[in-house]
Amino acid sequence: MDKELERLRGKLREIEAEIENKFDAHNAELLYRIESNKAVFEQEIIDRHRQLKIGLLRFLRQSPLLSIVIAPVIYGLVIPLALLDLALIGYQRICFPVWGIGRVRRSDYVVIDRHRLAYLNGIQKLNCVYCGYANGLLALAREVAGRTEQYWCPIRHARSAKGAHGRYDRFLPYGDAEGFRDRLEGLREEVRRL
Repeated sequence: MDKELERLRGKLREIEAEIENKFDAHNAELLYRIESNKAVFEQEIIDRHRQLKIGLLRFLRQSPLLSIVIAPVIYGLVIPLALLDLALIGYQRICFPVWGIGRVRRSDYVVIDRHRLAYLNGIQKLNCVYCGYANGLLALAREVAGRTEQYWCPIRHARSAKGAHGRYDRFLPYGDAEGFRDRLEGLREEVRRL
């Protein structure tokens, strides 16, 4: 079973690499390059983007009224998100060193760059900053929780859980007491090496 799982993991890594290569090829078609971790467009592309930008007033007139009305509810989540962010910083700084686990790099997950696109107006840019922060932060939290789970309780659930994190497939089968006893330290060592 383990050899078959490892073969499938390898296949999955190959497919993920192929997807990344396709994204990179598509990005090259859009005529930008990465310099100092920032996307840089040629000036003619920037000019074209600016021509395609929808002005703020027109954007607001075209937006459904209910979307405007519920905006405070959406943006109100920034408070619990910021608290989660602070909690993750503290958690990693306090707990991970005790367990010998390396901290998860925030910049690998929280990517905020879409506000630099010239074809977005101010509200769209703000929305993109918010979504980049929220989704990146939740991905960061998922990785922190995944590393913690691998360290303390790397056991799969009895029934399938949707959206399991990327470490979950390494976990031990539900009910495998001998495997848990025999492999727990190996799984802890694996997460320490990250």
